[in-house]
Amino acid sequence: MDTQDGTQQSQQLILAHNVFLLKHPDVSDIEKVRLRDEVLNSVQSNDMTSYYETLVTDEVLELDQSLLESMRAKNEEEIKKLDEKIADAEENLGESEVREAHLAKSLYYIRIGEKEKALEQLKLTESKTVAVGQKMDLVFYTLQIGLFYMDFDLISKSIDKAKNLFEGGGDWERKNRLKVYEGLYCMSTRNFKKAANLFLDSISTFTTYELFPYDTFIFYTVLTSIISLDRVSLKQKVVDAPEILTVIGKIPHLSEFLNSLYDCQYKSFFLAFAGLTEQIKLDRYLHPHFRFYMREVRTVVYSQFLESYKSVTTEAMAKAFGVTVEFIDMELSRFIAAGKLHCKIDKVAGVLETNRPDAKNALYQATIKQGDFLLNRIQKLSRVIDL
Repeated sequence: MDTQDGTQQSQQLILAHNVFLLKHPDVSDIEKVRLRDEVLNSVQSNDMTSYYETLVTDEVLELDQSLLESMRAKNEEEIKKLDEKIADAEENLGESEVREAHLAKSLYYIRIGEKEKALEQLKLTESKTVAVGQKMDLVFYTLQIGLFYMDFDLISKSIDKAKNLFEGGGDWERKNRLKVYEGLYCMSTRNFKKAANLFLDSISTFTTYELFPYDTFIFYTVLTSIISLDRVSLKQKVVDAPEILTVIGKIPHLSEFLNSLYDCQYKSFFLAFAGLTEQIKLDRYLHPHFRFYMREVRTVVYSQFLESYKSVTTEAMAKAFGVTVEFIDMELSRFIAAGKLHCKIDKVAGVLETNRPDAKNALYQATIKQGDFLLNRIQKLSRVIDL
């Protein structure tokens, strides 16, 4: 994707985020006016004819026929020039120059938002590429196309392809970059545990500025870690991590969110959590999982509080969280019914009694259940064989 240098975010991914915000119901009309201007300027400066037509169809932008025709004419002219360069390279120059000419055409298709043509041209460029590192760069371009269009099938296949390429060699810098791409894919597909591990592995070697700034990377790392790591791991890998400590203060509410959870300051945690919800809701990758993430965080914090008690009054718990008894009662009822919390509510006495699951007993029950399932399958299979 189009980046000015190695430390700037891809212009296409910035555009995709702005389009996401334009379609978001929680963004104010005044803000949408500014975003619409930014989107139009970005589309116009990159001559994104097909993408402009898509945005007009989606009623994000209004149709300007003269602009559309002007961009289309520029596209045709530029592609003609690129084809001439390819022809010239094939006739008069070496293999590396031919590859560079094909790569230039691939990058132009990416820049103007021609997804299918870009993918086709990248495949053609790959057929003329020998070095593993250069092949990996082509996979990164494909991954960025996938992220621009949120095409998870394309992203998944590209990550698998990259891993296969690394089996034949490859440098550590590109391997570390791939971890961030895969972490972002996992986070976007609700695999927060794997995303947290991949992000934590990449903290000290982060170079994928084309995806997002380092501050955003730390934001994602902390959010995924809180619902994925146990208390000891969270302390070692996140709370005390020097790379996180240098940045976390720049992100509103994030430091309070993390530290108040670890320090068991639950009232402060809920206040910080409320401040973070807007950022999560307006994030292109996290937005589809907003309600799920909210539930998971509350499960973690309620479980941590109840871990310290055999029994506790709902009034004491409500006071610790800075909410009403009715709210806690309603919240815990839902989580207990869903099997997320191991406790029961004595409504008459106003007491919560914890009943921590026995690991051995749980394993025994799971084995019995799986055994029954296997026997049923064998019986069904025997009936088919008898017939």
